[in-house]
Amino acid sequence: MPIVSAAQALERLKEGNRRFVEEDATRAFSAGASRRSQLVSGQNPFAIVLGCSDSRVPAEIVFDQGLGELFVIRVAGNIVSPSQVGSIEFAAERFGTRLVVVLGHSTCGAVQATVEELERPTEARSPNLRAIVDRIRPSVETLFETDLKHDRDALLKHAVRANIRLSVAHLQHGSRLLEDLIENDGLAVVGAEYSLATGAVEFFDSIPPS
Repeated sequence: MPIVSAAQALERLKEGNRRFVEEDATRAFSAGASRRSQLVSGQNPFAIVLGCSDSRVPAEIVFDQGLGELFVIRVAGNIVSPSQVGSIEFAAERFGTRLVVVLGHSTCGAVQATVEELERPTEARSPNLRAIVDRIRPSVETLFETDLKHDRDALLKHAVRANIRLSVAHLQHGSRLLEDLIENDGLAVVGAEYSLATGAVEFFDSIPPS
């Protein structure tokens, strides 16, 4: 199958999210027996989504996509660690997928936990939970040096976006394989935020048509 360009993939996600928001989802047929049979021999996902594990943000539903269409990695706080990078490298290299979306969401609990940790440090968290908080911390710490520290709601909103952008930057500059694909093979990494209130996804970056 021909490779779907990053720009084409982004438009498909935007269109799918529009259907989801308008309650006009059409991809349920893509999860039936015939579709499962088609995928037994392999897969060809057109986009990779690194999203949060939050139960309210399932990427396939949010973007109205069926089986075999998205390669989804989910972790609390949509953080980037070696296992997430390796999963994205695998899909980008093995399947030729050319779009990576870091999908965060409003009022992210992992980001809130990080803000709380900076306000009131605690030793009560397990080392595993602390590892998540510590990966989000750099994107939040700088916000405490601004006037946002006096407006907690605004601070949390900006922290969610800062954390998404940090994960995007890690993927763009933290993997030699991904850097090469970005430079030479049309791979794009973009950030996006899902609104729990409206269901709409706002993409932070645009991709010129290829």
